[in-house]
Amino acid sequence: MSLKGLELQIAIPKTFEAGKMADQRQQNTILQQMHANEALNKELERKQLSVNETDHLNALNDEEQDKPSQNGQEQTQENKKNKEQLEQKVQHPFKGNLFDFSG
Repeated sequence: MSLKGLELQIAIPKTFEAGKMADQRQQNTILQQMHANEALNKELERKQLSVNETDHLNALNDEEQDKPSQNGQEQTQENKKNKEQLEQKVQHPFKGNLFDFSG
């Protein structure tokens, strides 16, 4: 298939435009990846510099356990009963609720 002079006048500039658009798309993708990488690095740095609150809470729990109780064994027995009641009330969302015998 041969192209005539008039067809070439239209086809060649269109190929340059298509090449420019493809290059811009590629550059845009590279820039987006760079920005995403920078955001990820900033997030990781922020997480590394942030203080974990669990250490503070664990220290408070340790202090409560180290304090001698006023009523001695009565409070510890009540605490144990309360913990057992809470454990009994808390149920797993799907474990042990339904059995599927249709299998």
